Amino acid sequence: MESSAPRTAVVWRVLRHELERAGRPLNALDVGGGTGGFAVPLARAGHTVTVVDPSPDALAALTRRAAEAGVGERVRAVQGDGDGLADLVAPESVDLVLCHSLLEVVDDPHKVVAALAGTLRPGGAASVVVANRVAAVLARAIQGHLAASAALVAGPDGRADARDRLRRRYTAETATTLLDESGLTVEQVHGVRVVADLVPGTVAESEAEALAAFELAVAGTPPYRDIATQLHLLARRA
Repeated sequence: MESSAPRTAVVWRVLRHELERAGRPLNALDVGGGTGGFAVPLARAGHTVTVVDPSPDALAALTRRAAEAGVGERVRAVQGDGDGLADLVAPESVDLVLCHSLLEVVDDPHKVVAALAGTLRPGGAASVVVANRVAAVLARAIQGHLAASAALVAGPDGRADARDRLRRRYTAETATTLLDESGLTVEQVHGVRVVADLVPGTVAESEAEALAAFELAVAGTPPYRDIATQLHLLARRA
């Protein structure tokens, strides 16, 4: 199963442990899963995956990718978005739900997380990736955009200004609170891309294995975790 790539190695390590813990084929749901970067590898590993995404083009690419990988029968594409998830997926029908880089852009993250939790069977797990407010503050300050950096610090949602492509960003604490409020217990928090976005591109290419190893080594340790570009939370429904 993928991937040892530095940008996703941490997420895949957590997912692999979750799959090994289950010890059986799972029914997975990837909300906003696009072209199947996670869904197709999961299907290759023997799991059944439903991908919900608003883009018909992305879902068409997903279907082609799954067919080319020989797992078309284990990947289902459903057009829709996180806000309407309750109408697309049966309650308590999913063992593992992925929600990566979605809560930053939806209209109502609380509604989406509640819907995610509702799809999970008791004991099921949610893999959630969110943009990290702290990393965005530091990145803008280093680039000399001090006003935008200050706005990210002061704003309630971690948004720089009206031109910001994200509606909100999170810290480990605010993301944990969001999941807790929907009945999901956060078990792990890791940083994703602690330094992968900071090293020169030539280093990322020539030292990919070493970079991935470094990311894995520091992903769970504050303060390194807390300055990563993204945060990955694994939460469970009781």
